[in-house]
Amino acid sequence: MRFSQSCVVAVVCCMAAFTAHAAIVITGTRVIYPAESREVNVRLSNVENRPVLVQAWLDEGNPAASPDQIQVPFVLLPSVFRVEPRRGQSLRIMFTGADLPQDRESVYWLNVLEIPPKPAHAEDRNMIQLAFRTRIKLFYRPTGLYDDPTSVRSQLKWTFASNDSGERVLRVENPSPYYVSVGSVVLEAAGKKVALKPDMAPPFGHVDFTPEKGRLEAKLPATASYTVLNDFGTEIKDTAQIGDKRAPQPADVEKVKEIQ
Repeated sequence: MRFSQSCVVAVVCCMAAFTAHAAIVITGTRVIYPAESREVNVRLSNVENRPVLVQAWLDEGNPAASPDQIQVPFVLLPSVFRVEPRRGQSLRIMFTGADLPQDRESVYWLNVLEIPPKPAHAEDRNMIQLAFRTRIKLFYRPTGLYDDPTSVRSQLKWTFASNDSGERVLRVENPSPYYVSVGSVVLEAAGKKVALKPDMAPPFGHVDFTPEKGRLEAKLPATASYTVLNDFGTEIKDTAQIGDKRAPQPADVEKVKEIQ
């Protein structure tokens, strides 16, 4: 399961160790909106023994955008609500109509923010108060696209390339109409392995993968072991042989960091 979750510190006055976790859990790690659907529902659950106030909204990819300034072609109801202890709530998402591309998916983000209540006698004690926000992807899928991203993984083209900064990267070209979420990539060359940062390849575009640390200096031949996420967030494993768009470089030495 892969999703973005941010913790916003409201008050920090205590140095003691603590454990905190979200009370609201979203069913699923992504939302698929087929163009022919009148609406889709997203189920939330409160796993705590206390009520939780929640705000929900959609954005176009900027996590810092203010909800009251975002314009997306969807209506989300309800936007602010209370979830009782150990109960659930369904969000309704309805497409309002927009000139979205019909030959490829479009992506938006669903935000679910827990608004923490002010504790009694908060002014009399030191405390840490956290507001949890969860963001998951919403894919608008035009009519005629009936598969999911894992069905096109054989079409992906993996090569070494240089990005705009001149940095060597592992580039994945995606000729399909789907957003392909790559959950993990481990590059193996000359018996050594390096982990690359996960990312998402846009339709008819490409994405560049870089190491978790350091620079990418593996040489050919190389193999990428990777996972792609399907519509249910399940990781499907596969491998790819790496080509190279550059002419062979003498500097292609084996300085790949090993995974322990």
